[in-house]
Amino acid sequence: MLRTKPPFRADHVGSLLRPAAIKQAREQLAKGEITQAALKAIEDREIARVIKRQEDIGLQAITDGEFRRSWWHLDFLWGLDGVEKHVMDSGVKFAAVNTRSEGVKVTGKLGMAGPHPMVEHFKFVKANTTRTPKITIPAPSAIYGRPIATPIDKKLYPTLDQFFGELGQAYKKAVRGFADAGCRNLQLDEVFIAMLCDPKYRAQMTARGDNPEKLAVHYGELINVAMSDVPADMTVTMHLCRGNYRSTFMGAGSYDAVQEILFNKINVHGYFMEYDDERSGGFEPLRMLPKGKQVVLGLVTTKTGKLESKDELKRRIDAAAKFTSLDQLCLSGQCGFASTEEGNTLTEDEQWAKLARIVEVANEVWK
Repeated sequence: MLRTKPPFRADHVGSLLRPAAIKQAREQLAKGEITQAALKAIEDREIARVIKRQEDIGLQAITDGEFRRSWWHLDFLWGLDGVEKHVMDSGVKFAAVNTRSEGVKVTGKLGMAGPHPMVEHFKFVKANTTRTPKITIPAPSAIYGRPIATPIDKKLYPTLDQFFGELGQAYKKAVRGFADAGCRNLQLDEVFIAMLCDPKYRAQMTARGDNPEKLAVHYGELINVAMSDVPADMTVTMHLCRGNYRSTFMGAGSYDAVQEILFNKINVHGYFMEYDDERSGGFEPLRMLPKGKQVVLGLVTTKTGKLESKDELKRRIDAAAKFTSLDQLCLSGQCGFASTEEGNTLTEDEQWAKLARIVEVANEVWK
């Protein structure tokens, strides 16, 4: 049957291709040709438009497409107390391209003195939809997990345990701030637990002095702390992917490597799991999915415009249902369409066709 609470049978990860009007306005702001207020007015208009488009195709979870952000993670992290923007020597290496060379550095005590600035982003969506507004934020590991080490003031944080301890508390306050604003559908984007499935990434982290096994435990504990003060009626999900930048990726590897922590140690209510190609391995880890939790199968790729057939998607849902109950499954794209403002290499029409296909297939599978 169809679900009336998140995650929904037909769902999506959150980010959408940035419209030309927003890209142009950001360029104008950078040149000093328009004000921040003028940019916001354009964002408001485009977000209202994209909210209606999501509703029109039948989605129940509604986002702002992350239109006010330049990155899926950095804009949020820059909003934490003690975190500053950092220009790195080079970007992060993906399969076919390097990212822009922006990052974070920790120069002060981590905290969250008041509501995170992105609470206002959520409020705008909530005020402009009758469906379920969703906010997406990076999981806590995003501040540490990039293979290029994050500069952290060692005088403030001589040990990693101290750093993670205060990071978790900062996130707990931030998440509570969204809850207090009425959010009941929050998604934590967790790239670096998924990246721990990749032997090459594990080797990179080991080479810089980290223990991948311990990192997996830390990352899971951070999520539990972050959501430890949410209301009983709030759904917290985590999205897992191995990188998404201009239609390329950062890693590969089956979920087997992290299945114990993923399903038995982390207290989220559901998982958006990347499953669009062989990089993610098989569905076997789903046999460990606890009762009462949902997995949203990311079977529809957001990296190309080729539209998946209904039969193909139904076959793969059936294959996943061999390892867990069909009632515990939902359908989505494998990631967002624009984890960064550059976006993936497909058109807006192709994006909407994929989202419509997700709704169509979900309505047929879970009548």
